[in-house]
Amino acid sequence: MPDREPQHSSTPPDPAWVDIAGLIDFDHPYSELWTPGPRSGRWFPGATVNLSTNCVDRHLSERADQVALHWEGEPGDRRSLTYRDLHQQVTALARALRVMGVGEGDRVGLHLGWLPETVVAMLACARVGAVHAVLPAPLPTEPLADRLSALDLKVLFTQDGAWRHGTVLPTKARADEALLASGSVEHTIVVRRTGMDVAWFEGDRWYHDIVGPTRRAPAGSRDEEDDLAVPVHLPPDHPIAIVPLATKGGQPVSVLHGTATMLAGALAVHRRLRTGGVFWCAGDISWTVTQFHGIYGPLAHGDTAVMYEGTLDQPAPTRAWEIIARYGVESMVSTPSVMRTVRGWARELPEVSRIPSLLRVTTAGEPVEDDLAEWLTQAFGAKDLEVFDAWGQLELGGIVRVMDTSDAGSHAGGAADGTALPDCALDIVDAAGVAAGAGLAGEAVLRLPWAGTFVDVEGDQAAVAESHWTRHAGCYATGDLALRDEDGHIAFLGRTDGVVSISGQLVSLREVREVLEDHPYVSAAEVTWRKDPELGRALVAAVVLDPQAGLDPDLDEVGVGLMNAVREIMGGLARPRSLLVIDRFGDELGRLERARAIATLATPDRVGAPREVTWSQVLAAAGQ
Repeated sequence: MPDREPQHSSTPPDPAWVDIAGLIDFDHPYSELWTPGPRSGRWFPGATVNLSTNCVDRHLSERADQVALHWEGEPGDRRSLTYRDLHQQVTALARALRVMGVGEGDRVGLHLGWLPETVVAMLACARVGAVHAVLPAPLPTEPLADRLSALDLKVLFTQDGAWRHGTVLPTKARADEALLASGSVEHTIVVRRTGMDVAWFEGDRWYHDIVGPTRRAPAGSRDEEDDLAVPVHLPPDHPIAIVPLATKGGQPVSVLHGTATMLAGALAVHRRLRTGGVFWCAGDISWTVTQFHGIYGPLAHGDTAVMYEGTLDQPAPTRAWEIIARYGVESMVSTPSVMRTVRGWARELPEVSRIPSLLRVTTAGEPVEDDLAEWLTQAFGAKDLEVFDAWGQLELGGIVRVMDTSDAGSHAGGAADGTALPDCALDIVDAAGVAAGAGLAGEAVLRLPWAGTFVDVEGDQAAVAESHWTRHAGCYATGDLALRDEDGHIAFLGRTDGVVSISGQLVSLREVREVLEDHPYVSAAEVTWRKDPELGRALVAAVVLDPQAGLDPDLDEVGVGLMNAVREIMGGLARPRSLLVIDRFGDELGRLERARAIATLATPDRVGAPREVTWSQVLAAAGQ
């Protein structure tokens, strides 16, 4: 439980939210835009809404034959779904979920890759009032089992196998093994993606069997199937998605996003990022930006979205350019890490040329450096390509601030065409909550409520998330370090809570350290991060070996074992890119000083290969 109750928000939000609310099709209108209350206050009190009807049904009269989703699989297969197609599949799956007993507040897990079926499942859950939780397909069995146990799911979606970087992951086999530790799941719905053989158990259902052609009632009549497809009317803060944060203090923490609150944030951001044409969020399904800004925002706005299943170097590094050209993408969102990787490939691809259709690129998840923004302009678009640098948080529903990199001093989210984001009154404060001066680092806070902020939190360490409102009176404390220069430009410097963003995903340094210390060959460990020219940020680790490792251990073998342990338990993004083997950890340095010295010594010249250093070298790197 929290140490103290979250403070009430009393300062009204930017009136610009009235225009955003006008983009939402409420079943019943709200009585007020916002009223004071715990956390971010109460948004749209008195209203009811359904996310599914906002994303699909309301477009059928004018856009039934317009493509809603262009999807491309890693092996090259493609599908396009119109709004009519999407409506048919969403309603069919909603009926099936209701037959399985799924209703308001029930939990549904999506252990899926980035497939059209994933979007259909998200919207079908929204239609019946269920809460969906994304469980990324690449998750190893152990962390998947931990999440299943914590979520108390009623239904789990998975697939026979998942394409990942040219190989097929045994997705259902992992899910079956993980389910042995979770007794809540009653039905497993399996998408046939690769055609590989899978084991079959009681409660397993093929997705295509339950979302096939269904009998329709004659015009003007109703039958039981129609009743099962009727969308429910939900309060604005009814949970729509549960999103896990990086593990805090050894315990999982998840936040829940509300239906209309999340949608308001997604619509506000999409209105700012879109150009009116095809929209592509080039990110993995586990990235909240992909779900909220890559799907809900475009669909609620009636636009066409692009989905890509795999990694952008399959089957060749030109895949990103091919996707943009094939579908006429005008606006794209991705992480700087992905774009740096693409830049590395492009250096050996002189035949790649700019694509005139692309008008706007937005990077999010971590800061973008000037040279990368300049390269994006040169590599992808015409001379007038706009490059935006976006900032936000999982807790805030994704993006909340957008900066045009061509004018770093401009107002965050400002736009000459009237599509500016509502103001969140971003400020930087010191430990006492006093505004920090120019050039002084402090914690970024929001002084005005943001609609997309999470509506609930759960987990044994929920107080960590609640502290967003208890640290500084009257505002939302982000947990991000930042500073403002003399020109008003804000630079984000990292997190204050031992969590770091890697490729848009939050990774707990403490959790990585504990995995390393649990290895029998390690007696002590430290984990930190350093800047990386390709990845943006990369984790680095230092370990003191236990005598069990032997007098003269093969360090390469030890390094492989340690990195495999981290990857198997926490996933590939948590794997340190550099490893130092140190003779001891002395007490001459505090943890922060020690981490900085380790980051200095962990140069990227021998990525992945362990390097022996002494404690004396660490002290020297720390200036002692």
